[in-house]
Amino acid sequence: MARMLTQVPLPLLPQDAAEIAPGVGVVAGPDGGGVVWVHGLATFAWDAGDEAARRLAAVQLVQLKAATQVQVALAFGVIPVSVWRWARALAGGGVAGLVPAAKGPQRASKLTPQVMARIRELDGQCVGKAAIAAAAGVSESSVRSVLRPARPAAAHPAAGSRDAGGAGGAGGVPAGQDPADTDSADTDAGFAEPEVLPVLPDPVPRDAERALARFGLLGEGAAPAFTPGARYPLAGLLLALPPLAQSGLLACARQVYGRLRNGFCGLEVMLVVLVFMALLREARAEGATRIPPAALGRVPGLDRAPEVKTIRRKLAELAAAGKAADLQLALARHHAAASPGTLGFLCIDGRTRAYFGKRDIQKMHVTRLKFPGPATEETWVTGSAGDPLLVVMAQPSSSLAAQIRDLLPALRGIAGPGARPVLCFDRGGWSPALFADITDAGFDLLTYRKNDTGKDIPDLPGTAFAMASCTGDDGREHAFDLADTTTDLTISEGEHKGRVLTLRQVTRRKPGDPRQVHILTTRPAADLPAAAVIYRMTSRWREENYFRYGRAHFALDALDTYAITAGESGRMVPNPAKKTAAATVKTAKKTRAAAEAARQDKLAALRSPAPGTSVVITNTTLARLDAPVTAARRDLAAAQAAARAIPAKIPLSEHNPAMVKLDTETKLITHAIRMAACNTETILARALNGRYARAGDEAYALIREALHASGDITIHGSTLHIRLDPLSAPRRTRALAALCEQLSTTTTRYPGTHLVLHYEVKEHPGTT
Repeated sequence: MARMLTQVPLPLLPQDAAEIAPGVGVVAGPDGGGVVWVHGLATFAWDAGDEAARRLAAVQLVQLKAATQVQVALAFGVIPVSVWRWARALAGGGVAGLVPAAKGPQRASKLTPQVMARIRELDGQCVGKAAIAAAAGVSESSVRSVLRPARPAAAHPAAGSRDAGGAGGAGGVPAGQDPADTDSADTDAGFAEPEVLPVLPDPVPRDAERALARFGLLGEGAAPAFTPGARYPLAGLLLALPPLAQSGLLACARQVYGRLRNGFCGLEVMLVVLVFMALLREARAEGATRIPPAALGRVPGLDRAPEVKTIRRKLAELAAAGKAADLQLALARHHAAASPGTLGFLCIDGRTRAYFGKRDIQKMHVTRLKFPGPATEETWVTGSAGDPLLVVMAQPSSSLAAQIRDLLPALRGIAGPGARPVLCFDRGGWSPALFADITDAGFDLLTYRKNDTGKDIPDLPGTAFAMASCTGDDGREHAFDLADTTTDLTISEGEHKGRVLTLRQVTRRKPGDPRQVHILTTRPAADLPAAAVIYRMTSRWREENYFRYGRAHFALDALDTYAITAGESGRMVPNPAKKTAAATVKTAKKTRAAAEAARQDKLAALRSPAPGTSVVITNTTLARLDAPVTAARRDLAAAQAAARAIPAKIPLSEHNPAMVKLDTETKLITHAIRMAACNTETILARALNGRYARAGDEAYALIREALHASGDITIHGSTLHIRLDPLSAPRRTRALAALCEQLSTTTTRYPGTHLVLHYEVKEHPGTT
């Protein structure tokens, strides 16, 4: 048939014909009929109401190659998928397959007024949807349809087209689905679904806005614009918006930074995109090259996602403001106001981030690598559940005790004037002087007891121990063999020198282990039982778990910028000469000990001569034996005097003037973004408790799958509807449906718009 049109096209069309392609046009009759003209010949015609003939004309135009599928769809007022579907129906059933099916319900609705009233009554009693469906005798999807908020009516098809936007007569059928496969839920509910959505439609053109942004005429950023469509990749990322709003990242960033310079991507859009990238496990700016820009751009309402250079430029602009520490404090205060119950116990720990570049930065011990190397030091504060609350950049080579002392004013501002949180830290923060500072600042402390140099902590007698138990945050009972006593600590340095602190000591022992573990706290037993002391101290590992999870999933150790700052020339650093002098003293001590041992051996030999011989020990002999010892003692005294004369610390300018520091502003900003992403994922995972039987083992894996899910995005009035595709298993789809229902009740608005987010999940074949 294609050879019929190999002649040169004759541009002969009636005057009132609408051109489809060169030489091809259609004339619409006043009664709804029409005639298709091809190269000056009336080739196809249909009468008013003859929908099958109209579809046949469209299909044969494509088969003749007189016009493309897109051109025919545009002329007939449908989408290209509809023309393809008509061609498939013609091939499968002939012209009879083009006859539209009857619209409307195919049977009487099960959702009578009495059944709908019963469903609403059970829902008011907080009965689950599965139980409601079983009690009412309908499907679970029908229950959702009854309880679903009312939507505005779908737009009417274009004039002169009976099939605008979908396969004729099959209104409300999802794209690519046959009318016979339509779910009965919407029929039962009497709810008219919108017309068939186009699959992956082109985004709203933004060329004009980008041109304005190039010259700084657009303002801070372009407003999000969504094109209704089906099968959007990564539509599940929109699940993160309600918990992201709860984390306060967008509000705190707006409060601290105000706004960005004029451009296409504003502050909220950039932060949302960066959080989405972190949730997709591409937390660095370079990760934008590994995510399809069109797929990621459609989710925040753009034509494409920002490029790597744009992300770097925006981060550099924020870093130039020098307010990253203020952003961290604002986020911590927001978290404290939103979840005050998590501030009862604050876990503090220092973390060393190794550096493998070529810059000359200070070395420090990297615990994870078990050897010293170039690194930067950070101080992290997490809540009682292990959620990250605050991070600050510590001075190189500073002790954890010094870091905690510097944090006390900030923690007081976060917790509020009347609160008395418990600061929990490990032996790295051991310092009786610090303990005094903590109690004077209105905090309690919880830490392991550390023995003094050369002294062991005395063990308690077995009669002091007794079994005690407590209920943890997970609802499980925890039992320990404990002894609850007190101990006194005398401060030997600093402004509190001579002060005696009386602390509560809880000692634990394990069956079969002779060691005793001593834990100190200032919280009285009435407020914190002995078993709870052990439980809270061991719960400090939740912070370590966050470090491990963040390093594996959110690139916590990534080098986010190559920018550096000059080292603080006046900062005091350890003096390398002090270490050399200490080594010299150590060698001198070994030499003295060896000389004394050699002298003793020689004296013993002289005092025990061989049988039959005699030896006279004179002063000259003793002087000769003492000479090496005297010389060794003299060398040791000189080495010790030289070591005492060398200062322990010197200014950095004297040690290494070329030493630099890695940029901290960008790192604190990216830490804030990754903390928000981690907290967002955690909030979603915890929301599955009670809704998913295996939430304890698979909650995070389910959330990761849901965030990668595709789905439909539509706009109805002031509501942005996200209808996600089913997940890999029916039980996961049911859990996601319950999560979507919970998220919809938050009435969260999409950032930068007035659109309220509403979530749904398509029915999985195994959920009914």
